[in-house]
Amino acid sequence: MNCPKCGSSNTKRNGHTYSKKKKYQCNTCKYQFTEQPKNRRISAETKKIIDKLLFSGIARTLDVSESWLQNYVNEKYQKTPGQVEVLKKPKGPLVIQCDELWSFVGSKKNKCWSWLALDQGSREIVGCHLGHRDHNGAQKLWNALPPVYRQCAVCYTDFYSAYERVLPSKRHKPSAKGSGKTSHIERFNNTLRQRISRLVRKTLAFSKKLQNHRGAVWYFLHHYNACLRLNTLL
Repeated sequence: MNCPKCGSSNTKRNGHTYSKKKKYQCNTCKYQFTEQPKNRRISAETKKIIDKLLFSGIARTLDVSESWLQNYVNEKYQKTPGQVEVLKKPKGPLVIQCDELWSFVGSKKNKCWSWLALDQGSREIVGCHLGHRDHNGAQKLWNALPPVYRQCAVCYTDFYSAYERVLPSKRHKPSAKGSGKTSHIERFNNTLRQRISRLVRKTLAFSKKLQNHRGAVWYFLHHYNACLRLNTLL
């Protein structure tokens, strides 16, 4: 393999890309490259839109009214299904991690809790419920899990008592945060807060309506699981 930057034939293998393509590195100029790269050129017009989106809102950048944009988003959220779509799993050893995070809806006096269950192996979100932080919320999270997880999965949670009342005692494993048994779901909570601005702890962008709050969370969860399925197929 010759280096496309300096033309040197003094190259070596250097692992794989995220899409499993072989990577190479030039020993002369240290440039990294792949065989037969498929680079997609970004047009100047697209770059201008990106520049605007970095500092402006969608309505101002794309020259649409805020009322139209809000109605469009509301309609999209209403059509978003409130049930997870996951890859089919055979009956066998499965491990899930469960946790809950809070945000405001309507006012800062009104907290809405997002109950989440994550498959430790595939990293998919396999269960979700939005509501209060009580026994009923834990029960609805359990009911939201696909049947194979309710039958086979070992469940790692924190020591919140609601989990003990709902999850099967033989498969429920309460764990401290320092143990690492719930590290993936806790990390996903951070991802949610970064990708959905209305979930940030100290924010003025919290949801004004519960319906929109649920729609935003579910819309992202479907996108997240779809990306994982695509990566698995690739």
